[in-house]
Amino acid sequence: MADKKSPASGWPVIQGDYISGSGESCVAVCSFGSHLDEQGICDAGAGICGSCKTENLGLEKLIANTISNPNIRFIIFCGTEVKGHLSAQSLKALHENGVEGGKIVGSNGAIAFIENLDAAAIERFQQQVEIIDIMESEDMGAITAKINECAGKDPGAFGADPMVIEVSDDEGGAGGEVAATANPQFLEVEAKLNAIETKLEFADAELAQRYGRKVGRDIGILYGLVAGLIVFMMLLVLLPKLGGFI
Repeated sequence: MADKKSPASGWPVIQGDYISGSGESCVAVCSFGSHLDEQGICDAGAGICGSCKTENLGLEKLIANTISNPNIRFIIFCGTEVKGHLSAQSLKALHENGVEGGKIVGSNGAIAFIENLDAAAIERFQQQVEIIDIMESEDMGAITAKINECAGKDPGAFGADPMVIEVSDDEGGAGGEVAATANPQFLEVEAKLNAIETKLEFADAELAQRYGRKVGRDIGILYGLVAGLIVFMMLLVLLPKLGGFI
C-alpha cells in the first residue's frame, strides 16, 4: 500500500463549492463549469470534488486545498469549460508554465492574475500533482474509471509536509464566483464576463427550444404522412372487395 501522510488540520482548509471524501485519496476531481454528482464521485474514491468557475480566486482555492494534502497526486479535469474565464485552460497553463508578474503564463482567461499564492506554493502544486484531462466529459462511468486508474498507480504521499496558504473567502466557494482582487478594473471585467456568460447560456437555451419545436413539427408532419399512406393503402385493399372504386 502507498505511504500516506496526514493532511493539514481541518482539511480541506478552504471553504468552497465542493464535497470532500477520504483525506487519504490520491485523486481530486474538478468539474469546472459543470455541477456533477460530487458525492457520488467521492464515493467512487475521490478525495475532493467540486467546480471551479474563475481563473483567479477559484484556482487559488483549488491549489490551496491540494497542497495542504500531500496525498493528492492527481487532479482529474472534467465537465465543461467556463466561457470567458477559461478556468480549466488557465489552471493547465499555470501547472505547465507558472506565473510571471502575477499573471498565469499562457492563460487565455480575461483575469488570470494570481495574488494569494507565492512562487513556492505554485512550484509545490506543479511538483505534487499530475493533471488527467478528460474535459467535456460529464459521464460518471468515465470519471470513475479514471479515479480507479489513478488509484492503481498511486505513488504515495508527496515527500513534504502539508503547505497551508491563506486565501480570502469573502463570498463564494472553491468554485469562486467572485473576483480575485479588489482592483476596480478587474471587478468591472469580471462583471462583464458574467453578463456575457449569462447571455450565452440564454441564447443556447433559446436555440435548443427552437430546434426542439422544429423537430417536433417535422415529426408531426412525418407521422401525418405515414398515417395517410397507411389509410390510402388500406383503401386500395378494401374498396375492391367492398365493391367500391378509387
